Amino acid sequence: MAFGKIGQTLTAIEIFDLVRSDLDQVEREIGLESIASVEAITYIGQYLQSGGGKRLRPILVLLCGKLCSETPGPASAGLTRIAAVMEMIHTATLVHDDVIDMAKTRRGRPSINVVWGNHTSVLAGDWLYMQAFHVALRERNFAILDVLITLTQMMVEGELLQLERIGKIGVTEADYMELIDRKTASLFSACARLGAVCANAGEDAENRLGEYAWNLGIAFQLVDDILDFTSREKILGKPVGNDLREGKVTLPLIYALETAEPEERKLVETVLAEGNYDQVPCAKILHILNRHKSIERAQERALSFTRKAREIIAGFPESPYQKALTAVTDLVTDRDH
Repeated sequence: MAFGKIGQTLTAIEIFDLVRSDLDQVEREIGLESIASVEAITYIGQYLQSGGGKRLRPILVLLCGKLCSETPGPASAGLTRIAAVMEMIHTATLVHDDVIDMAKTRRGRPSINVVWGNHTSVLAGDWLYMQAFHVALRERNFAILDVLITLTQMMVEGELLQLERIGKIGVTEADYMELIDRKTASLFSACARLGAVCANAGEDAENRLGEYAWNLGIAFQLVDDILDFTSREKILGKPVGNDLREGKVTLPLIYALETAEPEERKLVETVLAEGNYDQVPCAKILHILNRHKSIERAQERALSFTRKAREIIAGFPESPYQKALTAVTDLVTDRDH
């Protein structure tokens, strides 16, 4: 997929090529660090790693670290290690999310809670999270730990907020933004900040890159929530309309409900109450979204955040890594899964 909207930008392949060898090292690091003395954890780690994923978070760590580094060439051992840490943390959160959401699939395969059960999955997620901190501790850098601890608190708060709002139709846009700030944008921001920390870039660069990635993370989650309604299951890797089935009211639906008729609101309430589309087919919900043009409105909201991210990264000196971080904004909004 090419991203031609910005002008002299890079393709997805070109972005990946900038950090390909470093990502190979990140994968090796994750593989080694996911081996445990308890076989179940090792098997789960291997199952999760083989499931693939975009690896966008370690890519952010690597690109931001290389953007700020004065020495070209392969990433430092510390930078690749922290990139692996962030992917391990991300994976651990997905494990916990799937248990909480009672998910059946992840990336087109049975989720680990389906394969191993909830109890084992929760403990495996805990182990993976703590192992990520154990790896990060080897850097002997309090700035890294400070970012990771703040991130952990934010994400747990986000999960608790989501649990409080499950099944509630009265979620506002402000409620939604507060949630995705904690659950998604904080992780993106931490990835960029840690790249800068590993490169000893200084507080100003760290803050600017953190803000860039925060905007990117908000856009990423907005697009995720749009795709939940507009993509196909084979592409998405999980059932379409899954968020509403799980009791989550996301931005496209929030926008639609602002002007929805009482009977339309009742249809949404029925799905929320029953947790399925047996009485109200997903197509009827899609019709409501289309009638109120809420998908288009949510898409424009996502684009407003990527525009802000591009403005921030434009303030850095031009380089292949600066161009890649600019192009990542389109990679986030133009994707189909």
